[in-house]
Amino acid sequence: MRVMLVHPSPLMYSEIYLRLEPLGMERVAAALLEAKHEVRIVDLQIFLHPDLFNELAQFKPDAVGFSLNYLANVPEVVDLAREIKRRLKSCFIFVGGHSASFIATDLLAHSEGAIDCVVRGEGEATTVELIDAIRDRAIAKLPGIVTAEGSGPMPPLLKDIDRFPPARHLARKRHKYFISVFDPSASIEFTRGCPWDCSFCSAWTFYGRSYRQSSPDAIIRDLESVQEPNVFIVDDVAFIHPEHGEAIAREIERRGIKKRYYLETRADVLCRNREVFEYWHRLGLDLMFMGLEAIDEEGLKAHRKRSSLDINNRALEIARKMGLQVAINLIADPDWDERRFEIVREWAMSIDEIVHLTVTTPYPGTETWFTESRKLTTLDYRLFDIQHAVLPTRLPLRKFYQELVKTQAVLNRKHLGFSGLWNASSEAARLLARGQTNFVRMLWKFNRVYSQERQYQDHSRPIKYSMTPPQVHTETRPTGEQLYVHNPRPAAVSASTG
Repeated sequence: MRVMLVHPSPLMYSEIYLRLEPLGMERVAAALLEAKHEVRIVDLQIFLHPDLFNELAQFKPDAVGFSLNYLANVPEVVDLAREIKRRLKSCFIFVGGHSASFIATDLLAHSEGAIDCVVRGEGEATTVELIDAIRDRAIAKLPGIVTAEGSGPMPPLLKDIDRFPPARHLARKRHKYFISVFDPSASIEFTRGCPWDCSFCSAWTFYGRSYRQSSPDAIIRDLESVQEPNVFIVDDVAFIHPEHGEAIAREIERRGIKKRYYLETRADVLCRNREVFEYWHRLGLDLMFMGLEAIDEEGLKAHRKRSSLDINNRALEIARKMGLQVAINLIADPDWDERRFEIVREWAMSIDEIVHLTVTTPYPGTETWFTESRKLTTLDYRLFDIQHAVLPTRLPLRKFYQELVKTQAVLNRKHLGFSGLWNASSEAARLLARGQTNFVRMLWKFNRVYSQERQYQDHSRPIKYSMTPPQVHTETRPTGEQLYVHNPRPAAVSASTG
């Protein structure tokens, strides 16, 4: 069958700082190719809606699958599904991805028949089974499949995450993928899942708190296929098990692979496994993202980070001594007042690291979705992008955005103001000489994208599709049955360090 896979458009944050290749979709595409289907990928982070419609007319797919990882993309995906069904009435339309897995029945209801089913959980094996069953319409009882007629059992975890290396050749205009100065950048996966259980996060609930490692051999084969000079390691937490990271590093060193690397990890993992990060730094690890989330013990406890200020500070000092550039994330609480924003600005300006702010957002699939849902001030999917306040703010909403944007602008100028631009000028010149413009364009976009008035007015837009809050609100921790997409694999959980 002819299958088209579609990634939706970029969100507010990714308009500036990054545009990542659709790695999960490329893995699903690889599984479909192995099953002898004809596959195309259209990434709307790069292409426009008219491009998609032109390709639909030319390719005439039998099935179209949307990757829906972010709630804010729901209206776009539903509207596109409706339009595709209008143009190609016999086309089978399905939606998968992280966020889709938690709101499957709502997606089907919003689409009013345009979306034929939702694929929950890991999509590689499930999507192949789905496409093979379409002709007989025997899909309602497949594991992980949700239809208007009913749902199959919970999706199984993929037995072997090495089996389907990403079909990178299907992602066109690859020079458009970047993350900050990593321009262009590919993405790669070393592990899947997270053994921790932060209250604001849905990574661990999606995978049933399991944690699996790809084999070093498979990783090296995939890495050798990457043409880009920069690589983003997409693991939720890199190098939890140092022996795994060391095994990959030894093989990279033995084969003489030369890349620059960017990864995400936790402060306590960096402190505990310092040697493996030093090894990777020698091999090209330049940038690291750490979600500290808070600058006080009370905030860390509220987010259940299972870390401490002492550990966070030690991790930053370790990274500085190694010469690693670190980007930090802090979660802005709607309860912050002017003084709290000022304290955060002062702290962020006192350290060398890059600091980003996101806003507390109860997402479907998180514990806070169940514990905070009664407080929600909006059910507009478009505002669930961790850049808008969806809970009551202590400050008047307009004032909250004024302080938020003011803080983000101060932090942006710290690195991308005149002094920051001077420091980045050689990097920018090097990229321009190679024809790469993503990073340079990013430098001038901030004031156009981040605007207190724009964010405030976003709350006044008419809501076409409204989220459904959880039927059960709880003041205590929800059960695994309420949270998990995949049943946890006992062996995988017992191997975790959370």
